[in-house]
Amino acid sequence: MKRRLVALVILLPLAGCGSLERLSRIGRNPEMSQVTDPTAAADYRPVTMPMPASQDPPLAANSLWRPGSRTFLRDQRAAQVGDLITILVSIDDNAQLQNRTQRERDGTDTMGLPQFFGLQSRWLPRAASPETLLSANGNQTTDGNGTMRRTETIALRLAATVTQVLPNGNLVVSGRQEVRVSAELRELAVRGVIRPQDIASDNTIRHDRLAEARITYGGRGTLSDLQQPRIGSQLLDALLPF
Repeated sequence: MKRRLVALVILLPLAGCGSLERLSRIGRNPEMSQVTDPTAAADYRPVTMPMPASQDPPLAANSLWRPGSRTFLRDQRAAQVGDLITILVSIDDNAQLQNRTQRERDGTDTMGLPQFFGLQSRWLPRAASPETLLSANGNQTTDGNGTMRRTETIALRLAATVTQVLPNGNLVVSGRQEVRVSAELRELAVRGVIRPQDIASDNTIRHDRLAEARITYGGRGTLSDLQQPRIGSQLLDALLPF
């Protein structure tokens, strides 16, 4: 019984900080997620945005063309829920910011009371001079220097699924991609709202054409674990005030 209690005391902190997940995959590669319906995810929420009043498409009698069609037989671009579209993620961001502030202030104040109805001689000791009753000097110096440098480069292609068609015709897309190389699992997820007019003829669209874009790129595995500080260091950083 004592051994079970000791084991429980040891495992409870590990379970709270997520170390059990790391212990469970010692000697094994990270497991890939199952292919599921994006709308069935726990964090999925239908997109609601301001929409103009709906209008019926104009009817053309004896016409072989469909509204919005770009080819004579069929439009190959994504247009309905469940269609696939390729999103081109190309991020090359380089930013540098440097700021420096300097401030200096000197102040000198002197106050005296040479004459005050002749009473100053009765209030002050003989050694005190009424002309220099108070003298104050102040000096303040501030020097702040800050530098920030950021470099990000990502070039990927990702197939996403149309999960919703908004009343104005815009498409809500969501896609995930997982690639495992040795013991490292890389994950890419993209969400956003696109216009059908921005879709190219080869059914691709650039990531900068996505409204409300949410792009995440990370990983799980040995390398990702080594790049993160230990649980104890993270706890001390959050709790220590100095």
